[in-house]
Amino acid sequence: MTKQEDNKAVVVRWFTDFWGETCDLAVVDDIAAPDMLLKYSLHEPRRGRDDIKAFMTDFRAAFPDLNFWATADLIAEGDYVVGQWEGGGTHTGPAFDDFLTGSLPAATGRAMRFTGTTVLKVIDGRIVEEIGLDDGVAALTQLGLIKAA
Repeated sequence: MTKQEDNKAVVVRWFTDFWGETCDLAVVDDIAAPDMLLKYSLHEPRRGRDDIKAFMTDFRAAFPDLNFWATADLIAEGDYVVGQWEGGGTHTGPAFDDFLTGSLPAATGRAMRFTGTTVLKVIDGRIVEEIGLDDGVAALTQLGLIKAA
């Protein structure tokens, strides 16, 4: 396999085991670099395995049906893999205060569904960066944290 194919395989596992329908936090120790950066426009940047696990634990507690899935083939070049995705979930869990624009009280019942594009940097089989641009305006509007014009 080429480097790009190897990197795509790492990202497929990450998207499936971390962001997919169920989350296996062991994948963080397996394929995330110890000081991995996770950065999306909806949330504060997260760095390191423990911080990333805490983020996902809280996110999935608040949105138990959280799920993301690919909407296009992955593109790989050098150390980088790019993926397009769609995802969302319904806030039926505890209060959630990780959004940059505000907090949700417990169990609002509000659903979000949005899209995004993510660039991951993979070095020696470990993800060192995941930087994504998501449609945060759609998600935050659906959750009632911002109002449509």
